Amino acid sequence: MLPLIAGNWKMNMDIDQGASLVFGLRDLLKGVREVEVVIAPPFTSIHHLNHLLADSEIKLAGQNLFWEKSGAYTGEVSAGMLSSAGCKYVIIGHSERRQLFGENDETVNRKVFAALRHGLKPIVCVGETLDEREAGKALARVGAQVSAALSGLAGSAMKEVTIAYEPVWAIGTGKTATSQEAEEVHSSIRELLHELFERESVRNVRIIYGGSVKPDNIDELMAQPNIDGALVGGASLKAEDFARIVRFRPA
Repeated sequence: MLPLIAGNWKMNMDIDQGASLVFGLRDLLKGVREVEVVIAPPFTSIHHLNHLLADSEIKLAGQNLFWEKSGAYTGEVSAGMLSSAGCKYVIIGHSERRQLFGENDETVNRKVFAALRHGLKPIVCVGETLDEREAGKALARVGAQVSAALSGLAGSAMKEVTIAYEPVWAIGTGKTATSQEAEEVHSSIRELLHELFERESVRNVRIIYGGSVKPDNIDELMAQPNIDGALVGGASLKAEDFARIVRFRPA
């Protein structure tokens, strides 16, 4: 399985700005085949950028979805809508969604099932707060989130799932878990997956790291045996920075 580097643009970049960034990424990442590259622009840009990426290896992701197929859900976007706009992936359960918009383990689970029903590959985000880490509860909290997100899922579906470990205290703060701290959690997640599913069904599940990933820390992070990629925030808004992250060189 190839490493996965995904850029989460969050609520940044209008259509023109997004197009300019994509043109830069297409040039800088031309010929990259050893890494799977995904970008998650705002919903308003997805359809337009899908056309610009037609001859590129860069794939599109939604930043969120709602679990219903359609209906009176003002402001929501369904998995089918994302798929028809060109998305192959969708981010689910990002800590900003949990903290600011009231998402929880139950809604994350429902969204995972909705994504899979419509052929989208979910990038499921988990992570502990600073208080939980300082209290020695990081592994337990992350494990509980993983278990809840994947509850009821058949092992055969796991080949489509990516887990993104994002310590809440490191998102947008400039702080980054040390490579050893990240590896400890990734290793714990890997062990949990082996407990929840048959080992063969989760053999190719990627566990990626997010939380102030930058060009100057990606090499050390990717040198760890259980870190299979990165979910990148702010650094994904600069073509040169994101390209350098994609072209990581394990320390």
